[in-house]
Amino acid sequence: MELEQLKQLSKIAEEGTMQAAAAKLHLSPSALSRSLRRLEEELGQQLFDRTKNSMRINDRGRIALEHARVILAEERRLRDDFADIAKRARTIRVASVAPAPAWRLSALVLTQNPTAIVEPDIVDAEEASRRLLNGTCDLAVTTAPINLPVTQSTTLLQEDLYANVPEGHALYNRDSLSFGELDGQSFLVYGGIGYWHEVHERMLPHSHFVTQPDRIVFLQQVRTSDLLTFTTNAPENTSAHESRKAIPITDAEAHATFWLSVRIDAPTAVRAAFELVKTET
Repeated sequence: MELEQLKQLSKIAEEGTMQAAAAKLHLSPSALSRSLRRLEEELGQQLFDRTKNSMRINDRGRIALEHARVILAEERRLRDDFADIAKRARTIRVASVAPAPAWRLSALVLTQNPTAIVEPDIVDAEEASRRLLNGTCDLAVTTAPINLPVTQSTTLLQEDLYANVPEGHALYNRDSLSFGELDGQSFLVYGGIGYWHEVHERMLPHSHFVTQPDRIVFLQQVRTSDLLTFTTNAPENTSAHESRKAIPITDAEAHATFWLSVRIDAPTAVRAAFELVKTET
């Protein structure tokens, strides 16, 4: 008995006729009939009532069909489980305190391994460290190295914050700005900025923030809003726009170095990603 024969039996029941099933299976009706004859011989049971011009599934055939569907469902689950294992083997889970370093990491990994799957999650530094140590993430991105006997760290990205000022705004012609000069302004901000959100809240206590959680919608609103926004010099950051001017913020808090940390017992693919970052940065 072969799985293909069980699929053929199921297809006949699904399509209603031998001819329709044969067409779906890309077989001739005679080839399909011969295959099912062999199945009947192996089972020692006649599964179809045949006349000169038709072939109908009988009670024994319906019993066989019930079992065939169970077997085929188990086969699909088996294949799905194998596919999940293969996906997990290609997946690198990243806990990052900010989006731009995670985007940078993804870009670097995919240049070396296009089949890899990088799954970033934006969390705070304490959670990133916790996940790295308990094994629920493969790599952690923080603003300081995670220096423990079981970890290794390297710099990943240096990111500088800019005020993204629309044309016609009173600050548009400035060459640089401080947080003190920006405090009290209203800003449109992306909700998934992680670490930078804390910086905004701390350094701009008198400002009002309009938060957009959807990045695509946020980028669309940047084009039409007259509110100030933020951007950075990260290569993967695309929140600037031709009608706006990115003005550097001079305070030390506007500059961050992001570190990538890995467990020394990490899987080979994860270690390879970490070593690639060490080479590229």
